[in-house]
Amino acid sequence: MWQQIYTPVDGSLALSALVGAIPIFVLLLMLGVARRRAWEASLAGLGAALVVAISAYRMPPVMAFSAAAYGAAFGMFPLVWIVFWAIVLYRLTVETGEFEIIKQSVAGLTPDHRLQSLLIAFAFGAFIEGAAGFGTPVAVAAAMLSGLGFSPFYAAAICLLANTSPVAFGSIGIPLVTLQGTTGLPLAGLSANVGRLCAPLSLLIPAYLVVVVSGLRGLIGVWPAAALCGLVFASAQFLISSFVGPYLTDIIGSVSAIAALVVLLRVWRPKQVFRLQGDTPAVENATPSARRVAKAWLPYVLLVFFVLLWGTSDVKTLLDSATYRFPWPGLHNLVTRTPPVSRKSAPYAAVYTLNLLTASGTACMFAAFASVLASRMPLRRFAVITASTLRQLAAAILTTACVLGLAFVMNYCGATATLGLAFAGSGIAFPFFSALLGWLGVFLTGSDTSANALFGNLQVVTANALHLNPVLMAAANSSGGVMGKMISLQSIAVAGVATGLARTEEFKLFRFTLKHSILLASAIGLITVFFAYIKPEWAR
Repeated sequence: MWQQIYTPVDGSLALSALVGAIPIFVLLLMLGVARRRAWEASLAGLGAALVVAISAYRMPPVMAFSAAAYGAAFGMFPLVWIVFWAIVLYRLTVETGEFEIIKQSVAGLTPDHRLQSLLIAFAFGAFIEGAAGFGTPVAVAAAMLSGLGFSPFYAAAICLLANTSPVAFGSIGIPLVTLQGTTGLPLAGLSANVGRLCAPLSLLIPAYLVVVVSGLRGLIGVWPAAALCGLVFASAQFLISSFVGPYLTDIIGSVSAIAALVVLLRVWRPKQVFRLQGDTPAVENATPSARRVAKAWLPYVLLVFFVLLWGTSDVKTLLDSATYRFPWPGLHNLVTRTPPVSRKSAPYAAVYTLNLLTASGTACMFAAFASVLASRMPLRRFAVITASTLRQLAAAILTTACVLGLAFVMNYCGATATLGLAFAGSGIAFPFFSALLGWLGVFLTGSDTSANALFGNLQVVTANALHLNPVLMAAANSSGGVMGKMISLQSIAVAGVATGLARTEEFKLFRFTLKHSILLASAIGLITVFFAYIKPEWAR
């Protein structure tokens, strides 16, 4: 049994935090300065994490490499599994020619790239986030925008920016269910507080997205749509999270926003059509019939059907019979976590779950199979599409494996806890840094669910020590974490693959999203401060 030590460098938290952050510095330098590809940066970061774990934290080498393998396996399933089938589904619509009809149906509503960003990247992406999560919305929405004529860079960037405020309630509320399980806090309170923290930004994100696409002058031309989209989604997010719970918050909010935009576009259009410079306009064809449009959208209707079906308790119980759980060799319960990271000294579990049927990626796979049958595509052609998608994803698969390996090494050696304790030492400023702690967790793991599992209890322990509302601080972890999604290397790799972005452009995409990520995470931090000190009675 090996025990974690959170101040391994001369007993100093500050020095230990600097050393523990070396893998993150390596990632940032490789991506933002050396302009290396995402897989190269992630591989270098993993190497740095192993060196820090073994040399600074004195973690036994066998355990360190086992933690890296555990993280890589988690990256393969369920994360890569979801992305792979989401892109296969998109490729099916392209190969059958149905995506051209989808483009025409969206262009029929509006050819304006600003409004298409609201409809596809924000509203439809939020729906997919609420139903599936784990990278699916970025993969699907970015591929759709790319097909609608957006340049690969802007299609990827816009979808990464849009996939923010819905993330905390993604995958039928899984991040908050995980946070409740980690902290023991009431789910209703966590849901309500996350809604209160995220709703103000949800109100502004559509306008923010339009400004990024077209500037302030561009926003003036479509302000009714941006205002309506933000108001409807934020209102639904606040009300459903407060009075119903986390499970349907994104789904109801996104459907309401889509419906509101469709109704608006029947009675109002911008005076001028805006298209991003260098983008390819969709080919003008005759307006397809409603039946033809319904057939083209069938793969995505099937995706929604299967994902929602997978979320029902009866189906989950039935499919869970094919779930396998086993202790990860060389790691499970061989590491001891100690206070204040855990309530008391306890072994750190490492149980790998291979949920072959219950995973969201499997629901997406069934949607792909059903689409093949509906389109009567030859199985040989489907096999070719599947194989080519696998080759297309090779670099993204390596990136995901390395980044998750890095995150798990930092988790199990104690480096992540060291960084968390450094944030927790901020005293009266902790409500602000509480959100940034969640942001850091999602940047490292690529998942709000994982960040909640990682830092949720630390938030509660620190909040109690500082006499702050522990439910609010735990909610801030999840709320701030969503803003780290756009800079996680997994998300960048997924967006790049979905749009066909040149691998040499990945560093540019990271640098572009980084400034927006920091700004929005800081905004969540300030909102948390407001609820913590100015209007604590408004929090649950």
